[in-house]
Amino acid sequence: MKLVSIPHDQFARYRVDAIFDCYKWDPQFLDDGTLAQHVLVITEEEYEELVRLTEALDFETREAEMFLNHHLDLAKVLALPKKISHELKKMSNYDPNRHVRLMRYDFHPTIEGKWAVSEVNSDVPGGFAEASLLPKLAIQYLAPNQYVSIDFGERLSGAIAKKIKPHGTIMFVHCTSYSDDRQVMQYIGDKMESLGFKSLYGAVDHLKFENKEAISVLDGYEGKIDCIFRFTPLEWLKDIKPKTWGGYFNTITPSCNHPIAIFAQTKRFPLIWENLEKNGIKLDAWKRLLPDTIEVKKAKNKEDYIYKPACGRVGEKIAIKEACSNDEYKEILKDVKKHPNNYLAQKKFISRPLKGINNEEFHVCLGSYTVDGKHAGFYARISEKNRIDSDAKDIPVVIERSKKND
Repeated sequence: MKLVSIPHDQFARYRVDAIFDCYKWDPQFLDDGTLAQHVLVITEEEYEELVRLTEALDFETREAEMFLNHHLDLAKVLALPKKISHELKKMSNYDPNRHVRLMRYDFHPTIEGKWAVSEVNSDVPGGFAEASLLPKLAIQYLAPNQYVSIDFGERLSGAIAKKIKPHGTIMFVHCTSYSDDRQVMQYIGDKMESLGFKSLYGAVDHLKFENKEAISVLDGYEGKIDCIFRFTPLEWLKDIKPKTWGGYFNTITPSCNHPIAIFAQTKRFPLIWENLEKNGIKLDAWKRLLPDTIEVKKAKNKEDYIYKPACGRVGEKIAIKEACSNDEYKEILKDVKKHPNNYLAQKKFISRPLKGINNEEFHVCLGSYTVDGKHAGFYARISEKNRIDSDAKDIPVVIERSKKND
């Protein structure tokens, strides 16, 4: 694994191409750009290893969530929001063959030369165009014959197409006030339209449910739809409070993702592994790759543990002392003490930084997707800090061709 650079004198053009050709409409966060000048290169051997590890994790995750769906008493340890917990019993009709299951596992290289997994983005992982179009664009600026990439969009759209009728209608449910959410939905929506499907774009309350089927209430587009693509996180959905939000839990309309994703989305998921294993659910890959994760109270006086919010996203409120300002760190610890069930403690791994073009160091989070149990591509971010948060930059992932195949 290494970093290579888009030539400095071509980066401005590369950025413009990303905006207009790769759905990267607003590559900016506050005063900083979100598009890295670097490209993350992995070897074919690393690619093959990541595929094996990702699919092993995914098999275990799906086995665990299917078991939990029929043994909700074990899910109490997850400390899910009450409004979500009350809806879980509606999922008893969940059929994995009807829905599309999309997940992204976050890998980090460690100083021991191994991989550590920090979490699974089980509910609404993003980064679709960055995982599909951006690597192809980067290769054009590098050496086209030296690198290849995985087209995540092709694999995801193909999986959706298999689950719904030809020329069916898909509702892309997202937070419509956010352009960064819309660009994710627009990319995959355009992919589906290129395959002959109809794409609608709406908020969570633009659907109602009758006889467990999803019905669009968008002006001018009222009627039954054939697939729900939900990009609004479940914990946000319950706060938005649409009148029929409970219908998402027991709908028979094919969904990507179904709310069954909530079991693994909470970072407290590892706290029920012992009970799962007692019931025959093997979690060997997870236990090998995820650092030790325990209740907050058990981490008292343990200096090599960090704190993570159970429902956190984009690296928010993770208490890594050297990655936080002093005030932020104190505020997080204060909240951990006040609301311990909203957090977990996880043993800290030492991320192995990669060298940049000027010998600067960057930390990498390499997200590895699965769609219905099969590896589907990569989405990566890099940061000068060892916490990958909203300050991190998007970086395309390419695979270096092996010389033995030339």
